Amino acid sequence: MAASTKAGLKDNPAMSFVMLTDSQVVPPQATANGPKKPHSKSITSKEKGISPSSSSPDTDTPNLSHQISSTTHLFEILSAQSDIDHPICTECTDLLLTNLQSRLSAAQKERDTYISFLRSLNTTAPSPQTLQKAEKSLKESRAAESKAFAELLALEKQKRELDEEIASLEAESLALDKEEQEFWRDRNAFSLTLAEFQNERDALQAAYEHDAAQLERLQRTNVYNDCFCISHDGQFGTINGLRLGRLPPQQSVEWAEINAALGTTAFLLATVAEKLGFVFQGYRIRPMGSTSHIEKLAESTTTTTTTTNTPAASTATIAPPQTSPTYPSSPSSPPQITAKPTPLDLFSSGDLPLGARFLHRRLDAGMVALLDCIRQLGDFVENTSSASSTPQPRTAAPGAVGGASGSVGVRLPYRISRDKVHDVSIRLGAGTDETWTRACKYALTCCKFLLAFASNVGAAAAGGGTDGGRVGGGGGGGGKGGMR
Repeated sequence: MAASTKAGLKDNPAMSFVMLTDSQVVPPQATANGPKKPHSKSITSKEKGISPSSSSPDTDTPNLSHQISSTTHLFEILSAQSDIDHPICTECTDLLLTNLQSRLSAAQKERDTYISFLRSLNTTAPSPQTLQKAEKSLKESRAAESKAFAELLALEKQKRELDEEIASLEAESLALDKEEQEFWRDRNAFSLTLAEFQNERDALQAAYEHDAAQLERLQRTNVYNDCFCISHDGQFGTINGLRLGRLPPQQSVEWAEINAALGTTAFLLATVAEKLGFVFQGYRIRPMGSTSHIEKLAESTTTTTTTTNTPAASTATIAPPQTSPTYPSSPSSPPQITAKPTPLDLFSSGDLPLGARFLHRRLDAGMVALLDCIRQLGDFVENTSSASSTPQPRTAAPGAVGGASGSVGVRLPYRISRDKVHDVSIRLGAGTDETWTRACKYALTCCKFLLAFASNVGAAAAGGGTDGGRVGGGGGGGGKGGMR
C-alpha cells in the first residue's frame, strides 16, 4: 500500500517534490587514513536499464555526471515553479505529505458533497405540471414586469413634468422673493418717511402746545405786579423786597434800603399816572433810584388858565428833567405861565442823628408830597371808575377790585388827609419810628390798589379778562404774602 501511494505521488503532475528514497546523492567522505574516492550514487539496474554484469567503471562516470546535472536542473525548475526550494529533507517531505494528505481529504469530501447534491437534483427533477406552472408564473412575472416597466416609464415622464413644474415654480418663487424684497424696501422707506413726518408733526404739536401755554402764561402775566411786587415783612411794608420804615435798633433798616424803596415807590406812581394819562397837580415826580425827588411847581403869576390832563402831558412823569412845563394856550390867552420847581427829597443821607427828628424836614416835605400824589391819583381813579360804570351796591370792603366787564369801583383802602394816612402822620419828625413805619405801610397798601386798577385798565383794553387785574402778593427779597 505504501509502495502504491508513493508510486501515485510520483506520477501526480501537481507534486513539486522528488522522493530521494531510491536515489540520493552522497557527498564524498574523508577517512582518517586519507582521502577516499567519491562514493558514486548507487543506481539501480532498473533505473539504468542495463544489467549489473554489463556495467563497467569507465561507463559509470559519465552517466553519473549526467544524472547529477539533470537532477540539479530538475531541482531548479521545481524551485522556480513552487515556493519550496528543492531538494528538501525527509522531515520536510513528511510534513509536506501530511499537509497535502489533509488537503486531499478535504477535496475528496467536497467532491462527495457535489456528487450527493447532483444525485439529489437528479432524483428531484420537476414534473411537467410543475414546469407548466413555473412557465405560467414566469409569463405572469414577465407581464407584471412589463406593466411595472410601463408604469415606471409613466412615472419617469410624470417626474420630468413635475421637475419642469418645480423649476418654473422655483423661478416664480425667486421672482416673488425679489418682488417681496422690493416691497419691503419700499415699505421701510415709507416707514422712515412716515416716521420723519410723525416726528415733525409731534415736534410742531409740542412747539404749538408750548407756544400756546407760553401765550396763555404771557396773557395772564401782570407786568405791573412783576415790576412792583408790594408785600410785607412783619411790621414793614416792602416793595420789590425793599423794606420801608424804621424800628428800634433790633430791627434797624439802613437808609440805603429806605432810599431805594422810596425811589421804587416814586417810579410806581409815575408809571401808573402815565398809564392812566394823569398829570399831578402842582407836582412832578422825578424817579431817580435812591436819589429820587418830587418837584413842587409854584406859579409866578396868577392866571385864569387851567391845566388840562392830557395823555401828552403825562409823558412828563418819566421824561428827563425839564426847566419848565408847557401848558396849552390859545391866541387870545395870556402869555404862558412858567413854574418854578422846588425839589423835595425822597431820600436821606442818614448823617443826622435819629433823636433830632426835626432835622428831617426835607425828607418830611418829600413824604408829604408823595402822599399827596397818592391822594390825587386815588381821587382820579375813583372819579374815573364812577364815571365809566353804573353805580352798584358795595358788598366788599373799600378798595376791592371788581370784575372784568369795566364796572370796576376802586377806592383807596385808607383815607388820606393832608400829611396823614389812616390818621397816622407820614412825617418822620412828627412821631416815633413805629408810627412812621406803619404810615409807610399804609401808603404802600394804597399804591398796591392803584397798581391793581392800572392792571385792570390794561387788561380791559387788551381784552385779557379778569386775569389782568390780579395782583400777586409774593415775590421780592423779603416778601411773605399779600398786603393785609
